[in-house]
Amino acid sequence: MIVNDPVTLAAVTAAFACYEQALMTNDLTMLDQLFWDSTHTLRYGVGENLYGFAAISEFRRNRPGGSPQRLLRNTVITTYGTDFGTANTEFLRAGASPVGRQSQTWVRLPEGWRIVAAHVSLMSGFS
Repeated sequence: MIVNDPVTLAAVTAAFACYEQALMTNDLTMLDQLFWDSTHTLRYGVGENLYGFAAISEFRRNRPGGSPQRLLRNTVITTYGTDFGTANTEFLRAGASPVGRQSQTWVRLPEGWRIVAAHVSLMSGFS
């Protein structure tokens, strides 16, 4: 298995950047496109556990104003073979002190790269 094949790494990095842009502009159509449309998809958030694509999409549509603006740091993207990758990052929300963490599992499916699992959390007492 090749770790960080350059072509695969570039593809996951581009997908991650597309996700971040969609999140910061509250582009719900793109956010939906980037998650695998499956009951197997999950997202653990700061205050919610979402099981299945429908629950994730509904959460986004019911969140007034979208995600708070943020600055990323310490982003690590790693690919394993040509069809699997992870993206992990820390973030700082505008006007908030806790450091946030986000992890995503990306899989290349026939329709393209999709997030199959995601996790977002905030660290208390750290910056």
